[in-house]
Amino acid sequence: MSDTKTHYRTCNICEAMCGLEIKLQGEDILSIKGDKDDPFSQGHICPKAVALQDFYKDKDRLKTPLRKTADGWQEISWDEAFEEITTRFRDIQQAHGKNAVGTYLGNPNAHNFGNAVTFPGFFKALGSNNRYSSASADQLPHHVASNYMFGAGMLIPIPDIDHTDFMLIIGANPIVSNGSLMTAPGVGKRLKAIQQRGGKVVVIDPRRTETARKSDEHLFIRPETDALLLLAMAHTLFEEGRVRLGHLEHLIEGIDQLEEAVRPYPPERVADACGIEAATIRRLAREMADAPTAVCYSRMGASTQSFGGLCQWLTNVLNLLTGNFDKRGGAMFTQPAFDLVRSTKGKPSSYGRYESRVRKLPFYNGEFPVATLADEILTPGEGQIKAMMTIAGNPVLSSPDGARLGEAFGSLEFMVSVDIYLNETTRYADIILPATTGLEVPHFDVFFNSFAVRNTAKFSEPLFAKAPDQKHDWEILKELALRLTGREDDGLTPEMMLDAGLKHGAYGDQGMSLAKLRENPHGVDLGPLQPCLEQRLQTEDGRIHIAPQLHIDDLDRLETSGILSEGEDPTYPFSMISRRLARSHNTWTQNSHRLVKGKNPCTLQIHSADARKLGLEDGQAALVSSPVGRIELPVEIDDDMFEGVVSVPQGWGHNRKNTGMTVAESQPGVSMNDVTDSQRIDALTGNAAFNGTRVAVQAVDA
Repeated sequence: MSDTKTHYRTCNICEAMCGLEIKLQGEDILSIKGDKDDPFSQGHICPKAVALQDFYKDKDRLKTPLRKTADGWQEISWDEAFEEITTRFRDIQQAHGKNAVGTYLGNPNAHNFGNAVTFPGFFKALGSNNRYSSASADQLPHHVASNYMFGAGMLIPIPDIDHTDFMLIIGANPIVSNGSLMTAPGVGKRLKAIQQRGGKVVVIDPRRTETARKSDEHLFIRPETDALLLLAMAHTLFEEGRVRLGHLEHLIEGIDQLEEAVRPYPPERVADACGIEAATIRRLAREMADAPTAVCYSRMGASTQSFGGLCQWLTNVLNLLTGNFDKRGGAMFTQPAFDLVRSTKGKPSSYGRYESRVRKLPFYNGEFPVATLADEILTPGEGQIKAMMTIAGNPVLSSPDGARLGEAFGSLEFMVSVDIYLNETTRYADIILPATTGLEVPHFDVFFNSFAVRNTAKFSEPLFAKAPDQKHDWEILKELALRLTGREDDGLTPEMMLDAGLKHGAYGDQGMSLAKLRENPHGVDLGPLQPCLEQRLQTEDGRIHIAPQLHIDDLDRLETSGILSEGEDPTYPFSMISRRLARSHNTWTQNSHRLVKGKNPCTLQIHSADARKLGLEDGQAALVSSPVGRIELPVEIDDDMFEGVVSVPQGWGHNRKNTGMTVAESQPGVSMNDVTDSQRIDALTGNAAFNGTRVAVQAVDA
């Protein structure tokens, strides 16, 4: 049709940065397909992208500020909302101190470039150190390892998956996630290409995942023992004289300390604990060392556990010891057009600058661990959080012990939520401020270009203009910052800040700018990952610290944890792990009917041998309980599970009754975080330890 238009943009639901081609006629979207001319995703698309139109047109989406009253929710003007929020925040901070107002940032903020560049000004205006985010339920182990090894938390090594000959994947399912802290759309094709060029893919996971089924070898491992496996592989490399530091040898500091630290962990000692034979562990180490190029990649299963900090440090160690760091086909640093790595040489690390008031957990990267947020709200005393502002997040479902966090939110003097939905978290707010959605905002991936397997850059214009009475998230934050400080608007927009960053970045001398990206709606290809470590390294002495004392000291905790000799727990005999679903992302994609329709995917996966012992049948309702709660969900008998391990998908639980929420109460699923324990953390980094939660399972009628 003559009035049909074509729009190109980057999908901003997950980390994959898939390029989209959207056909529309007026306000009606005719199709959403993969953009074959996108230099990064090359036409790949997953089911979630098609749902972008659903969030835009959702009848349950909020579009006007709401105030909670005794009679229910009342629509109010933006000016009323801003005035009440400013007054209440000021009053609470004057009475109880700046830190009495806390903030929580949800995952969608990482996909919103306006928020990314506006947050610093807002946080400075608010003046509170009580900041929390989904990062501490996800990825802090990566950042802490990079901070201490390479001098900057954002210097996260990325697997050069497109050129490697041997890929070891631990606790990750990138075929479903399209990579996480390894942005790689179309991972299935990329892994197949490794095999087609004569390489090998090995997956280590307590579940035979979708990725494991496509690999050359899958090995079951007991949850929370990944650090033992990595230590034993490093031990083997030293013991057998297979350490090859390559071109980085002159830059690596602490190799002797590392050798001493891994000496107590021969494969024979850890094999029983891991559930992997010693000979197999040795073979893996040899295969990785002998491959022309190799890379180890570990993610959620290795990060969100009690020893996540050790796992991510040791992943880097393994890549360094085999000579596969800063090398084509190994682990490499990106060179993004908009660079988040700032020079930190000579500057003290923010890790541990403060401690949380109640549990003394470390402050890092501008925030405290979300696992202790409820403690900071519910525990009386000086410094207690009295008010909260949540921004695009639903921590009642996504954080550990969500029921207790809901109780905490309900006890606050005042709460504000920036969100387009009335959900399990925003229901506790006194004021809800709805922002525009993905199709109404311009987009540039500020964060995920830093984690991508290829250097590219792309700017997406809004598909739809926002209504006159709507505001972008960044406009909400900026207006609140101006009212809190009494300052005049400087007129800066996110586009202006992006343009300045592009012009002063690594490709500025090649004409990189916002104007250039606008001239190239499919994106600009900046080439494959290249060796660049010496230019990117931010440690004060210009060296790689392969054995940070912080991580070496944490080995004592591993050694005394009992994990090497622990027997079965008769009360809670199963280890619970989470799993990723192709048609969902965290907690917010369940508002799309096309993504939740069909058979209920929120099931308890359990091995047939375990099911027989418990008298459970496929489809039967099971009760899963832990020391903090219980959930009920259908059984899915699946021999792709390791015996003694059960799996529940993360991000569900929207079917709670009597909440006044606008999401359909007929939606399936329960929240696994009703049984995860906020006291279980990786003590090194403060990250929540979801995986490895001990649970009991029984038939509901039992």
